[in-house]
Amino acid sequence: MSDLTFGAPLLLLLLLPAVLLPALLPRLWQKRMGPVGLRYSDTGLLVGSGRSLRLRAMPFVTALRILALALVIVAAARPQTTNAREVIRGEGVDIVIAIDISGSMGQTDFEPHRLGAAREIVADFIRDRRYDRIGLVVFSREAFIQSPPTPDHQLLLRLLSDVHLADELRIEDGTALGSGMATAANMMKDSTAKSRVVTLITDGVNNAGNLDPVTAATAAGALGIRVYTIGVGSEGESVESPLDEDTLRQVAAITNAKFYRAANVEGLRDIYADISALEKSEVETLEFIRHRELAGWFIAPALALLVLELMLSNTIFRRMP
Repeated sequence: MSDLTFGAPLLLLLLLPAVLLPALLPRLWQKRMGPVGLRYSDTGLLVGSGRSLRLRAMPFVTALRILALALVIVAAARPQTTNAREVIRGEGVDIVIAIDISGSMGQTDFEPHRLGAAREIVADFIRDRRYDRIGLVVFSREAFIQSPPTPDHQLLLRLLSDVHLADELRIEDGTALGSGMATAANMMKDSTAKSRVVTLITDGVNNAGNLDPVTAATAAGALGIRVYTIGVGSEGESVESPLDEDTLRQVAAITNAKFYRAANVEGLRDIYADISALEKSEVETLEFIRHRELAGWFIAPALALLVLELMLSNTIFRRMP
């Protein structure tokens, strides 16, 4: 990205006197010296003669001089374009976010509901993970890939905004924890990132799919993928399918990760802040700034205007002493 800047911007303050003084000084000098006159035999001959075209065009010469001086001042202020380039060394974390979209995620113990709160907090998490590749999986009775791990977070945020409850998407309800986890982990099996992570958000118990959550966790752990499990829902809340906290704890333990329980929106936000602190991106950013001087683009027309002004002042607009 290029921005126009000045190496000596204070010199631009000279533009105001440079414009005003050449116009005012001749008038002040004329006022001090008084009117200038010539003896003429018969002034009656001058009646009705008016001002000549040459006399009316005299301010044009002054304008050339002012414009040339202004261009010289701008050039002296060192106009330049600035190009900044950021170089990233190292690598971020590969993360896949798996979100339960079963009907129970529509309960309103979270504002506006569990899925809505999760969507908002996950969006903030994505924005904070600037250097990571992040993917998205949703699951109900089946698991669906919304996006493989990508550095294009703007695209990911648009896809996240389209995540809704299963019945709104007209897909079959259920909670396939094992399938959701396996789908998320499978997208990272060929990743060369040093750190690979799944965050799984659910409020239910595995009741769909052909894969047991513990089996899926064992496979993920064998690949070196950590699965952070997050159970959402208020304690003692009447739900369609109660949270299987024991299984979620077991999954996290198998993959050397952590289990979290979120009873409210702030709790869920704190959980993602904790995960973000645990999974740090090992990157170093270097910024290179290059300046391109543009003074020449102002000096050349300034010289051309000065030459033109000198030519006109000594020919067409030459004044007698």
